[in-house]
Amino acid sequence: MVELKVEWKPRNENTVFNHPAVRTDGVDKASGFAKYSTDYTGNGSLHVRLLTARHAHAMIKTLNVRDAKRMDGVQEVYVFPFREPANGMLYEVQWEGEPIVAVAADTPAQAEAGVRAIEIAYYVLDHLVNDQYLEAATELGLTKPGRTAEEGEEGEVDKAISSAAVVHRGSYGIQAITHCCLEPHGSTCAWEGEDKLNVELSTQNVSGTGGQFAGPLGIDAANVTVHCDYIGGGFGSKFAADEWGLACAEIAKATKRPVQLHLDRPTELQIAGSRPSAFADVTVAANQDGTIVAWDSHHWGTDGIRGGTVTQVPYVIQPKLRRVRTTGLITNTGPARAWRAPNHPQACALTSTAIDDLAAALGMDPYDVFLKNLNLATGSQSKNPQEVYAEEMKVAEGLMDWKGKWKGRGQWDDNGWKRGLGMAIHTWGGRAGGGSCTIKVHQDGTVETFAGTQDLGTGTRTCIGQVVAESFGLPLSAVQVNIGSSKYPQSGASGGSTTIGGVSGPHRRAALDALGKIFDKVAAKYEVDAASLSAKDGKILNGENVVCTWQQAAGLVGPMGLEVMGEGPKDDGLTSDGVCGVQMVDLSVDTETGRVKINKYVAVQDIGTIVNHQLAKSQVLGAMIQCISYGLSEERIMDNASGRFLNANLRDYKLPRIGDIGELVVEFYEPDSQYNKGVVGLGEPPVISGGAAISNAVANAIGVRVPVLPLTPKRILDALANA
Repeated sequence: MVELKVEWKPRNENTVFNHPAVRTDGVDKASGFAKYSTDYTGNGSLHVRLLTARHAHAMIKTLNVRDAKRMDGVQEVYVFPFREPANGMLYEVQWEGEPIVAVAADTPAQAEAGVRAIEIAYYVLDHLVNDQYLEAATELGLTKPGRTAEEGEEGEVDKAISSAAVVHRGSYGIQAITHCCLEPHGSTCAWEGEDKLNVELSTQNVSGTGGQFAGPLGIDAANVTVHCDYIGGGFGSKFAADEWGLACAEIAKATKRPVQLHLDRPTELQIAGSRPSAFADVTVAANQDGTIVAWDSHHWGTDGIRGGTVTQVPYVIQPKLRRVRTTGLITNTGPARAWRAPNHPQACALTSTAIDDLAAALGMDPYDVFLKNLNLATGSQSKNPQEVYAEEMKVAEGLMDWKGKWKGRGQWDDNGWKRGLGMAIHTWGGRAGGGSCTIKVHQDGTVETFAGTQDLGTGTRTCIGQVVAESFGLPLSAVQVNIGSSKYPQSGASGGSTTIGGVSGPHRRAALDALGKIFDKVAAKYEVDAASLSAKDGKILNGENVVCTWQQAAGLVGPMGLEVMGEGPKDDGLTSDGVCGVQMVDLSVDTETGRVKINKYVAVQDIGTIVNHQLAKSQVLGAMIQCISYGLSEERIMDNASGRFLNANLRDYKLPRIGDIGELVVEFYEPDSQYNKGVVGLGEPPVISGGAAISNAVANAIGVRVPVLPLTPKRILDALANA
């Protein structure tokens, strides 16, 4: 059998792969035909509403659901495990929004009435929800020591700081945000008999959640089917079945009816996942030429009741002499879950801002300070030489006209506004996740693929189709891609920028394996050398000569067709990891109102071999909008007195609108060295450095650092008043 070399085609030979292509499911989404988990409701479906905790910290003293069960239309009342007082044991609520009781009824209004009929009383306990002020948490004993590390001999950090030409000391922070998924967490569950469960789940982990239902429910994992055709956002928060998913399944079993349970918006924001906060006191020292010689920092924050905090500081630029201490705060806030590039946006916001302030203290352009210290760049981008950052900075500088525009802090007046530039750099791994697939070539030439992956809206279906179509020399429309079911070959969860490598590698390997088998059959029939064959434009070629059509070749596989498995990741060059990225922002600030206007925002990114430039650009644009969001307005606002999440709604949880965005420019760095590198994930990298770049641009505009993100009008005005 001929063995085709496992590699991507040379760039100039591609006709489908490494080219822009519209989403194969774009029309379905735009027209409303795409079905999400909330759309799978049939006749007789029950609707669930939750009673959730209204205190940040309390013990449930009494819980009475008797009247709720008697309400019209109520079919089941489910008390979450351990919530009901029993044998003198009281359940301790640790954060607002914890689910306590689920009420299932024929209509949503009846379910809500059932919730209102529940009697509940609490012993209210002391709480801590303020994660910025370390002193208060320390006094209350609600801190956890974290990482303490020092690079260099004892005393060298202090010596380098004391002898440095310029030393900058500053305080920085970035507030917690929620995942704020457009489609809330939840599922629609239905049983077949007593032991087969079908779940329409809003999930980033189709292959991995079936067992999470099966174990607690006491059924075989083989009897659980998880399905997710489309998902309305996850950002790292939808990997688990969750206790509300199990509640949905339990209610469906008890009532023998399909049940839909999705979190309402306040509960979604309160408990479905938050990105941890981070704050830091930083000292950074440099020589007069801008060479950073030492770093010393203490940073803290919270991931909720566990008391964890960010650890990757200093970020990317790591001086050889550095000392870092971290402290976690134990707070009564909703649990943290991985948010795009876990910990990296926070680490970047604490590091790149300090370097920008150091540049101001030196009287230097921060572009030059970053460039001067790229030799200190370490981390998951270590496979890339510092020249990659330098080249990307050069590209970004040209797109922004940084050197032409640059002025010192507070020196750029623009029609009554103050204007400024800011930049930051970032890194990510993006290694391919584990996964497998099946490709079927039918006797009539049609092609199907099957994989248990999920499309988060990034175009996974389209990219899989491009990989297979290019391999077989077919148009994209000739490949039918089947994903979104736990009954398909196992794929990894979509997190950590692992998906594109996790699906493209196995599908390319399987397609080449299948193509080799077809070439053997063609060679035998047409008496040609299988090793000399290629597939292009729906034909099988021997050099420049047409041997047969694709349909004729596929007809040789027989009536059962050809079925081939693909797996990954493998060390064969199809995928890789380690990326760099540079982002620059040009903005204006109204110093009378504190309003910020984005003028131009540039992102330059490398991701190795790009499957689809159009979809990749779309993904970066979405990330840039999220950077504007957490950079200027988005934050979780907690009330110290009550412990309540004050803005747990889409009226007060401020997300940007179209008028807040400005001009967005995306450029991919893809010289031959990058194209030949292999596919690397993109989900995380472009959402990392935008917040820091925005903060640096505001500091450049108004001449003073606004220390904590988001840079709301009040924080900007306070910084100006305190300058």
